[in-house]
Amino acid sequence: MPFARFVVSSSENTIALRALRKVLLLTVLTFASMCASEPQSLDQKLEPYLNQFNLPAMAAAVVKGGAVVASGKAGTRCAGANVPVTIDDRFHIGSDSKAFTALLAGQFVEAGKLRWNSTTADVFPELKSKMDPEFAKVTLEQLLSHSSGLTDAALGDLITGSFQQEGNMDEVRYWMVKETASKKLDHPRGSKFSYCNLCYTVAGAMEERVSRKTWEELIEERVVEPLGLKTAGFGPQATLGTVDAPFGHTIIGGKLKPMLPGPNGDNPLILGPAGTMHMSVLDFAKWIAWNAAEGKRGPALVSPATVKKLHTAVISTGVRENVPPGTPKTGSYALGWGIVKEEWATAPVITHTGSNNMNLALAMLWPGSDFGFVIMTNVGGNGADAAFRKLAPELYKQFAKPK
Repeated sequence: MPFARFVVSSSENTIALRALRKVLLLTVLTFASMCASEPQSLDQKLEPYLNQFNLPAMAAAVVKGGAVVASGKAGTRCAGANVPVTIDDRFHIGSDSKAFTALLAGQFVEAGKLRWNSTTADVFPELKSKMDPEFAKVTLEQLLSHSSGLTDAALGDLITGSFQQEGNMDEVRYWMVKETASKKLDHPRGSKFSYCNLCYTVAGAMEERVSRKTWEELIEERVVEPLGLKTAGFGPQATLGTVDAPFGHTIIGGKLKPMLPGPNGDNPLILGPAGTMHMSVLDFAKWIAWNAAEGKRGPALVSPATVKKLHTAVISTGVRENVPPGTPKTGSYALGWGIVKEEWATAPVITHTGSNNMNLALAMLWPGSDFGFVIMTNVGGNGADAAFRKLAPELYKQFAKPK
């Protein structure tokens, strides 16, 4: 009987131990899940950058495997005012909008409405007789890779003239195409890289022609909504008359000057395909995470093959001196993306920087490792550029490799 009692007691203990192990395992898994779902805070990391580089505000986020693993913000929406930024605040992304325009092109290519070698004459046949013969041969791929032979030399006059045009944005962009079509190219097609906002405006007009919708409608319906970018929009990130988002800033005499949202607070709307979008750092990170997955993680906006096309170099940028803040001196350009070899990274980075001269945004991603990060600030200029150049390698070193 004592043996029997021992057996019964041992069995009960075994059952109790198994139950306890299950509870402990469930607790550990729950705790791990909670930890995984809570990104590491970058707030304290960003705070010193404000004074060091004269920034009103700064935000950053790191993504890996489709998840935000770290994020943070610091500073104020408006210099001289105590209005702290939040993690959901909208920042301007400037020319990082170009990758959205290139993605739209990929969607229309897959749908058979455009080809990468579709020419301006193909898309606007009614203008062919008035086109310069070389302009008529400019392809969609050349426009998106800044190798079309066009430059921004006449862009200022075109923008001034656009303010006098009637109609919706697609009609005004079509007017810009007509005004440009008869002019000679600045250099032979495909001969060299020349960064060109006019090129992207023409590419956007091509997308508008084949869809009968404005570029803004297309971005909203085909990219923003499927990706769930709830804070994404167009034009100044704040609303005129309120401080509901970070104001853009310029630096005058070494001091930050807030720029009110309005006509002088952003690029002209006609340049939308080249750079008028804004969104929060978390939504920007979501966009980068989708690209870093190379089309292998939903939503299926385009095929992985098309994502690969968008990320593949088309032309070398050559070595350029006196480049604008945030611009690499050398590298290559794909479609809406640049490819750069940074000395602090083990592999070339797919990257782009955007600025309307009052904000600066940087995106970097390494598709093979499904990793990337974004950095944003609400001031343009060399100080912001220097801050990004310091923070980027720090984020890479801290988060690129698993510990």
